[in-house]
Amino acid sequence: MFEVQASVRTVAVVLAGGVGQRLGLPIPKQFVKIAGKPIIEHTLAVFESSPDVDEIVVVMTGGHLDAVEEIVRRAGFAKVSRVVQGGATRNESTERALAVLGDGECNVLFHDAVRPFVTHRIIADCVRALAAHEAVDVVIPSADTIVVADGDLLSGIPRRASLRRGQTPQGFRLSTIRKAYELAADDPDFAATDDCGVVLRYLPDTPIMLVHGDEQNMKVTEPVDLFIADKLFQLASHSAPAPADTEAYERGLRGRTLVVFGGSCGIGADVADLAERHGARVFRFSRSMNGVNVENPADVARALAEVEAEAGSIDFVVNTAGVLRIGELSATDHAAIDEAVRVNYLGPVHIARSAFPYLSRSRGQLLLYTSSSYTRGRALYSLYSSAKAAVVNLTQALAEEWAPHGVRVNCVNPERTRTPMRERAFGEEPAQSLLLSEDVARISVDTLISSLTGHVIDVRREDPTRPGPIPAQRTADAPGAVSEALLGQVAG
Repeated sequence: MFEVQASVRTVAVVLAGGVGQRLGLPIPKQFVKIAGKPIIEHTLAVFESSPDVDEIVVVMTGGHLDAVEEIVRRAGFAKVSRVVQGGATRNESTERALAVLGDGECNVLFHDAVRPFVTHRIIADCVRALAAHEAVDVVIPSADTIVVADGDLLSGIPRRASLRRGQTPQGFRLSTIRKAYELAADDPDFAATDDCGVVLRYLPDTPIMLVHGDEQNMKVTEPVDLFIADKLFQLASHSAPAPADTEAYERGLRGRTLVVFGGSCGIGADVADLAERHGARVFRFSRSMNGVNVENPADVARALAEVEAEAGSIDFVVNTAGVLRIGELSATDHAAIDEAVRVNYLGPVHIARSAFPYLSRSRGQLLLYTSSSYTRGRALYSLYSSAKAAVVNLTQALAEEWAPHGVRVNCVNPERTRTPMRERAFGEEPAQSLLLSEDVARISVDTLISSLTGHVIDVRREDPTRPGPIPAQRTADAPGAVSEALLGQVAG
């Protein structure tokens, strides 16, 4: 079996040679924007943030290298070492990438630029597989029956159990894929649609390990794919911020200034308490505590100005203030409607507008909160659900708008949580069905000291019937303690 040293580097080669003919667009499809950014930028961001990738090479359609280099510069992708002009075919583009990778052995992951939903898990699985195999392919089972066509007639139906749908990345030891292409160069009939096909044909004795992909790791090819991809970006899940330990909290919080609106009780109070215990200077505001009402922009502006005057700067602004009234919209009076909109939506808007000058100076973070009802409105609290959906959109828009200023914006989406607001709305509920506000606060603070921006952090109790990652257990007396049932994920 092929063995490789653990220290070998991994290079991701992002193949961006498509021209967008099937999409009917005048620009290459990798430049089409979804969720506010070009598709290729989303793709590069995944490899840039992957701890398993050391270097990125982009192979780009001729005439568009400058545009890619500008995306790389603007986004600060430090791992991108070069942008290479692609060839007329997929195989020719791969050959050009191989030509610039040098003679030293490494892992090479070839990935379609228009598959922006590749995950860190898939990348890590590919790298692990290359520790024991010379080639790996990413695949998923086929839910559809595949038929063999002879013109317009069906000529066969292969057994679906043995069929897989191919995705990318496809991974290789550099020496292996280079040897396969050298052999292919001597074949006048050489033609392949992917790189594993080259290895399969010209190095038939080389096993190709299969790595499980993901249904969402789709390729944007057809017009409908753009619509689907845009929706998936609203719902895609990734790893949550790594659980912080005492050292990480001290490093990220000590000497920093945190402002919490809605800090008198519940999640807001717990965020403030946790940050304070680890050296942050915390200022709490609420209507009941000190008369600061988030629906009043003058109150918000005055509170922030007072904090900066006393502390000198503001690093984090958190808003947990909200109001939840239960009842049918048709039976809700105008005053209650007005309050719901002003507190739950205009409140975050006022806070964002007033906080921006301070956060841009400190290159800090704004943290907002939504509800699990943002993906689908709930009967009897339609105003709350719709306002929380608006907060998600506000988060994503501001993250993009404020990125050039170094300001991060994220949104925490806790499942049902034991808070005074929820108890007033729903009364007594089974304790085991609710998150603890302390748990939500810990993931909130983990987010504050992370580099994330533009994400919606889903915090939910683990469903034992649902397959998925099991969170690392944190003991109750640890600074980053969290109940074992808690599962944090990021959607964004």
